[in-house]
Amino acid sequence: MTDAATVNPLDAPGADPFEIAAQAAAVIAERTGVATHDIALVLGSGWGETADRIGETMTSIDNVDVPGFAKAAVVGHSGTMRSVAIGDTGRRALVFGTRTHYYEGRGVRAVVHAVRTAAAAGCRAIVLTNGCGGLRPEWVPGTVVLISDHLNLTAASPLEGATFIDLTDLYSSRLRAIAHEVDPDLPEGVYVQFRGPHYETPAEVRMAGLIGGDLVGMSTTLEAIAARQAGLEILGVSLVTNPAAGISEVPLSHDEVVEAGQAAAQRCGHLLAAIVARI
Repeated sequence: MTDAATVNPLDAPGADPFEIAAQAAAVIAERTGVATHDIALVLGSGWGETADRIGETMTSIDNVDVPGFAKAAVVGHSGTMRSVAIGDTGRRALVFGTRTHYYEGRGVRAVVHAVRTAAAAGCRAIVLTNGCGGLRPEWVPGTVVLISDHLNLTAASPLEGATFIDLTDLYSSRLRAIAHEVDPDLPEGVYVQFRGPHYETPAEVRMAGLIGGDLVGMSTTLEAIAARQAGLEILGVSLVTNPAAGISEVPLSHDEVVEAGQAAAQRCGHLLAAIVARI
């Protein structure tokens, strides 16, 4: 068990993050009574109702009861993970109600620990969701966008040492095609991760657009890289919660992000549940 007074095992000298992920997966298997899960979801702002829409929650586990995990650090995120039955298919989803953000200062290993745990738990695919700022004026708050590619501006990577991973088709074209079967009108865009926790300046948003970005946020790219390393197929889905800085004259605030997420929660939950049922 970990808590605020305990050193995270991921930070211990000589720690092997993959072994700790295996330990976490073993705890999840014991607590859920399920040897393996099939698909994992990381729920960002606005996506909290998804687990309820996928199917029945069979087991809920507090993050702090699983090696390497910590409490939720962001308002609007849940500090639990759930084992959810995917309809009547016999398959299980491992749903993480929060994520560790890079700006929390817990290190990249902590940021990608859920992804590595999902792989160790037997998942073959992962859905990474987030709430983000949109660069396109037509993408009003509440717009859902499939991530087609990303720009990682954190100056960090979850890969350690001479580990070379191909990121071509990082966000699976197959899974995006499945999403388009559910909703043919879903747009696609390039997600840009900044370090945070401050919001981007208007100049930084203009830069993101000039180098090919459509969405800006503070998560997802490091997790996606780790997921590719772990052999998981990746679907990235963003919820535009606000126009990016400089796109609108309205100042940015986290309250706005939370409110937009709550307003779109039911629709997002239904959409993602329908996609997960087909993966």
